[in-house]
Amino acid sequence: MSQSEKKGFSKGILLINNIESKINSITQKLNEDILKVLKRKGAIVGISGGIDSSVTLALTTKAIGAENVIGILLPEKDSSGESKDLALKLANQLGVKTIEENITAALEGFGCYRRRDEAVKAIFPEYNSQEYTMKIGINPHGISRNLPPVFSLTIVNKNREEKSRLLPAKEYLQIVAASNFKQRCRMSMLYYHAERLYFAVIGTPNKHEVEQGFFVKHGDGGADIMPISQLYKTQVYQLAQYLNIPEEIIKRAPTSDTYSAEQTQEEFFFQLPFHQMDLLWYGYENGYDPVEVGNALGKKEEEIKSIFANFKRKQNTTEYLRMKPIADF
Repeated sequence: MSQSEKKGFSKGILLINNIESKINSITQKLNEDILKVLKRKGAIVGISGGIDSSVTLALTTKAIGAENVIGILLPEKDSSGESKDLALKLANQLGVKTIEENITAALEGFGCYRRRDEAVKAIFPEYNSQEYTMKIGINPHGISRNLPPVFSLTIVNKNREEKSRLLPAKEYLQIVAASNFKQRCRMSMLYYHAERLYFAVIGTPNKHEVEQGFFVKHGDGGADIMPISQLYKTQVYQLAQYLNIPEEIIKRAPTSDTYSAEQTQEEFFFQLPFHQMDLLWYGYENGYDPVEVGNALGKKEEEIKSIFANFKRKQNTTEYLRMKPIADF
């Protein structure tokens, strides 16, 4: 954005003034991309009952018609039952056919759970997946202090009693690598159905997930089209209201739905509530002065600078996720 195009920074800077026009623009391009650019007969969308996949499903349905869209449910043994219920509620509302593919057996074949649990037991020897659930999370305070991410491992027993410890790099990497089988397995299943039907795979990541690297390479980052990848999370919610997404989905806290214990995306990766992060990211990527951003949001200049530096670190650390394969030999 050039200096001449810049508006004064305010809390309302991300409000979409004409949502109908925005939706029409997205759906017209989506229609053209599916039917003319990719020359496919329809679209596959992985649906999870989350806000991003719900808005993506609604946009795709509006773009090419419900009869040309299939929603794929991809549960596994760690998934929340609520995810399936909410995904089905929206699909039924939109008149979209669904297919359920439980990927637990495939993940067991990859050793997903075994490899993950091996790393968890290295930190908590008493852990077993029958008596405990688990999750990993990031220190939420580090982002405002310009500190690198520090992850912890938490196990929860049947009485909902928690134990947490700092997670060494070796075990952290093994847990993440094993868990990433889930996203890559889902991507493979989406492409199975897309290829047998000559359909396109429609990805669901929003702007933050793409630009901060909150996706798995060749997993949920694998798609033919990503129609909401330029939308901030709060803008996704604006579209959701207009598209009549069920209130239970809109009110549901965004979750990674990856680990067996309940966990929000804020806890696992983003470190900030979306309504704050959207504005801060907008200020960061458009070169606003930290003083101006801080004045609008009631934060000190040094805190804004620390958050901007953290954003830059995340971008740099995850750049390899967005890179094309290196082939210039």
